[in-house]
Amino acid sequence: MSVDHYENFPVASVLLPRALRPAVHAIYRFARSADDIADEGDASSEQRLTALHNYEEALQYLEKGHALPAKLAELQPIFEPLATQIQQHHLPYKPFYDLLSAFCQDVQQSRYNELEELMDYSRRSANPVGRLMLGLYKADNAENLHWSDAICTGLQLTNFWQDVAIDWQKDRAYLPQHLMQQYGLPHDFPTLCQQNPSAYLDPAWQALMQFLVQHARHLLLSGAPLVKQLPGRIALELKLVILGGLRILERLEQVGFDMFHQRPVLAKADWGCLLWRSLRPLPSPTP
Repeated sequence: MSVDHYENFPVASVLLPRALRPAVHAIYRFARSADDIADEGDASSEQRLTALHNYEEALQYLEKGHALPAKLAELQPIFEPLATQIQQHHLPYKPFYDLLSAFCQDVQQSRYNELEELMDYSRRSANPVGRLMLGLYKADNAENLHWSDAICTGLQLTNFWQDVAIDWQKDRAYLPQHLMQQYGLPHDFPTLCQQNPSAYLDPAWQALMQFLVQHARHLLLSGAPLVKQLPGRIALELKLVILGGLRILERLEQVGFDMFHQRPVLAKADWGCLLWRSLRPLPSPTP
């Protein structure tokens, strides 16, 4: 199980009610394709932003109940089924705009100074997915949305800490620069670790990563009450997603936060552990 941006999206899951699968596929296709515009290929920043702005314009046409104009006709395969599902399930448009805002930020920003900046980014890059899923289940009341936001942000941050080395190779650094300074770490720490990990995976790095991992764990467990508010199959899926995120955080601790040489992932053997843990209540978050 990966905790990449959309890889815990329950596409075609056997736990997902058949009636909701077309909607989930349409949302996933929108999110995945827009994310790929921001991150994949060799297009220039200007080309990426133009393509994402076309997505935003297409959304505006949908929201007004209008057909896409000829200049956006190539987006029809993505937006036509999306429009059908938004209308059928009475989904809000704001989460879709929020996703596009985060993808545009991916194009324009590759460094973050404060943890609060990452929380704001996660609010737009991850939380909309959970909010849309709750909308499909007609469970999007204020309390459920609060719990969902905590889970989605926790998953997003878990992915950041899991992929520190991979992101650094893409010239992205989600490690908050101000926190790194607080812990006495240089801004180019990932490069130094890749060159000579034994010299730089020191107590300061351990302390920083332990703080960040505990923060992500707290968020995941803070949202756990949502599991009890949802019907059987989606509740089980959500619980397994939370447990998967927690397991990745465990793996980070087990490798001493050396994600530079051994990216923590969940292997087949972990699924037995997750299924066993799913039979027990989730732990409460530590203060």
